[in-house]
Amino acid sequence: MDLLAEGGITIDRSTVYRWVQKFGPELTKRAEKFLRQASVGLQVDETYVRVGGKWRDRWRPIDANGQMVDFRLTARRDAKAAKAVLNEAIERVRLHRAVMIVTGKAQTYRRIIREINHRYDPHFDSIRHIDSKWRNNLIESDHAAMKRLLGYRQSFRSSRSAKAPLSGIETIRTIKHGNIHHKQPGVQGEIQFISQLFADA
Repeated sequence: MDLLAEGGITIDRSTVYRWVQKFGPELTKRAEKFLRQASVGLQVDETYVRVGGKWRDRWRPIDANGQMVDFRLTARRDAKAAKAVLNEAIERVRLHRAVMIVTGKAQTYRRIIREINHRYDPHFDSIRHIDSKWRNNLIESDHAAMKRLLGYRQSFRSSRSAKAPLSGIETIRTIKHGNIHHKQPGVQGEIQFISQLFADA
């Protein structure tokens, strides 16, 4: 809003809110086909975000280059949620053999990755699991960067109102980090890329 005000454009906060709700998911959808192929290593961790006055778990798998693979909000931090997150992340990057997943110390991860390996090959652990905390520094740093973007409140009214801006923020960060094809460097390259995504709008 401050940037728009500098350009002499005055709008209400509710208008910005509607833009974010509408275009956040659309930006993610349109940019997805330009994503670079994720690396064969994943880091998975959870953090918290406040939704509807309650703390929700926000799962964020990223690859070894810091590229966001997926994110998910859940009401509970349990085996069911962890299994859904890992299966979706593996499917999205098409990981099948000779890969590594770095997680926290939660025993849930170990059991789920063992089940996934058994599904691929009962006699061979095709996915290597590492639960050393220091190996998860990349995702921990990424959590901190996201929290700074969200500000001190980090609160949303509902799951629906939370997913749209989080999706948009994740995609913008992916674009800024250069994890997409066909984008020129710098801010102008980012603006040009997003303009091309919505050229038919």
